Amino acid sequence: MTIKERMDKALEMAGQTKGAEISQGALKSTPVLFNKFFPGQKAVVITDHFVWTAAGEAVYNIMNAEGVPCEKFIIPDKSFHAEWKYVEMIEEVLKQTGAIAIAVGSGVINDVCKLASHRLGQRYICIASAASADGYSASGSAIVKDGAKQTFVCPAPLVIIGDSDVLCNAPARLTTAGYADLAAKIPAGGEWLIADLFGTEPIKPDAWHVIQDMLPEVLADAQGIADRTPKAVENIFAGLTMSGVAMQIANDTRPLSCAEHLYSHYLDMTHHTFEDRMVLHGFQVSVGTVTLCAFFDELLKMDLTKLDVDACVAAWPTKEQEVARATELFKNFPVPELGPTEIAKKWQSPEEVREQLLRVKNTWPEFKEKLRNQVYTFEKMRDLFVTANAPVTPEQIGVSREQWRNMTNFVQLMRWRVNLFDLAKRTQIFDTLVGNVFGKGGALEIGA
Repeated sequence: MTIKERMDKALEMAGQTKGAEISQGALKSTPVLFNKFFPGQKAVVITDHFVWTAAGEAVYNIMNAEGVPCEKFIIPDKSFHAEWKYVEMIEEVLKQTGAIAIAVGSGVINDVCKLASHRLGQRYICIASAASADGYSASGSAIVKDGAKQTFVCPAPLVIIGDSDVLCNAPARLTTAGYADLAAKIPAGGEWLIADLFGTEPIKPDAWHVIQDMLPEVLADAQGIADRTPKAVENIFAGLTMSGVAMQIANDTRPLSCAEHLYSHYLDMTHHTFEDRMVLHGFQVSVGTVTLCAFFDELLKMDLTKLDVDACVAAWPTKEQEVARATELFKNFPVPELGPTEIAKKWQSPEEVREQLLRVKNTWPEFKEKLRNQVYTFEKMRDLFVTANAPVTPEQIGVSREQWRNMTNFVQLMRWRVNLFDLAKRTQIFDTLVGNVFGKGGALEIGA
């Protein structure tokens, strides 16, 4: 099945996105798609100063040339992020113009337009300026509000357009970031298998196959990403779009991410910068992804058929102990209540943990093989990222390996969703895995 055929099949199952055009010259399809899905309405192109030149002006001119009433709004700030104030800014623009948003830009523009439109009970069109992230078609917006990066549930764009002439001319680092964000679905899939085994978040087959079945083919062309060939870039954008569609099908973010993204969330919440600017989301996730692959490598060296379930259950902390641990760890974090709140949601009783550990022990040979077939080795993922020019060490994004190791303690606690580190905590091998990854001879050896 071709990537286009996969996309068409995915859109048939999508609950929110009903139209997509990913091809060379796709900007020209904007008036036709707008009239099809928003007949008799007017549009407003929303973009920033940089993307106005790259694509926004072209869309604005094409719309008006075809007789579709269209205004424009260029966000005045030269540098901005997905923050609440911009949601309010775009919401006001939509109120004043009475128009449907055509969001022309990267993930940030899309996220603020998505949430602003939703708050007014509207849908919108997304025109991507770069194949940079998986959020274009996601049914939610990642917005920083009250100091914390939060996902606000809201409908995905009704229509998505990706023009390879535009996408291939985006800064190379944005395309590389998108490649890394897509590759994150590999270890995230492994962690979903763990959650499925534990019974906390069962696999949803339609959502799983939409995203996972196409990943090997798309990720294999890392050199095409480095060279920015039209086919490779179109395929990455299609893959990122299908990631969001998988979320629509699952009605959940589970298909898109897990612990590898929490490293990124930590950096965002602590306002991390490198070389005087924020690090691209995909580059943060890139290092998180190779880190999770390294942890899976170490996990799969373990013989969990010999697990002492009684000892593990006896060592399992109470909810009060876990909340106290999180409270102490997060006391100087920008959002100190995050850890205690999330671990209180995640904690399970000793009886539930016993059942989970028995499943792990009794099915380990088969489950281990399933995980190995899903998750790339550290070396394989690292080599793909190096070819695509994505970062593979914390130092490349301005973080020491010791800092990155310490972040792992936060990652285990900062989201209610079960991840690899929760399996490690239950089986009493968390410290061993951390030592093997960051210790002498480890994939991310401190001091190497």
